[in-house]
Amino acid sequence: MKNPKITDVFFDLDHTLWDFDKNSALAFERVFEKNNIALPLADFLKAYEPINFAYWAEFREERVTKQQLRRGRLVDSFKKHNVVFDIDVIDKLSEDYIEELPGNNHLLPGALEILEYLNEKYTLHIITNGFHEVQQIKLDKSGIKSFFNTVTSSEEVGVKKPNPKVFHAALNKAGVKAVNALMIGDTYGADIVGAIGVNMEVIFYNYRNDVITSQINHVDHLIEIKNLL
Repeated sequence: MKNPKITDVFFDLDHTLWDFDKNSALAFERVFEKNNIALPLADFLKAYEPINFAYWAEFREERVTKQQLRRGRLVDSFKKHNVVFDIDVIDKLSEDYIEELPGNNHLLPGALEILEYLNEKYTLHIITNGFHEVQQIKLDKSGIKSFFNTVTSSEEVGVKKPNPKVFHAALNKAGVKAVNALMIGDTYGADIVGAIGVNMEVIFYNYRNDVITSQINHVDHLIEIKNLL
């Protein structure tokens, strides 16, 4: 594409730069040990990962609250293995998990290299649906905070991607017009649809190896972004 109009590049954080699955598994390992959960972690994670993804989709669509997401993804995952905990235990596990999540900060392959490459050519930003209280910690502890001129979270705007208000807020904070901006993210329905809706350019990072049926720009590996920008 090599669009000369692009001056600013916006990234999603989780599953795009920050290796959420790896860091999440390590956090749950500590939570299980701390709370003496006997269920094998690998079995739990096999159930949890698709359930968590589905809850986040409902959360984006305002069909569940933050508390319902945090509780439901755990309750449903344990139920897959016929394990039931009282709600106070679920809340304790949820709180421990949120506290432990930024404890590890592995980045996805190629993330640092592509940030260093793009930082020489563009002004970089973050737009995230992740919980505000942990996103800044993730950026700081993973060592990539200095790459980004602005960080916009859905919580501060009051709605979630793909709502255009999130993207307009991020563009306003960055002081850039949509025609000069590009969004890179892993969730088609949130990052790509939302950005296209406000006339931003897009690159879909196909983290989950989805079948691509549209003609949008996409990459299977972060380092391939060099071929497009």
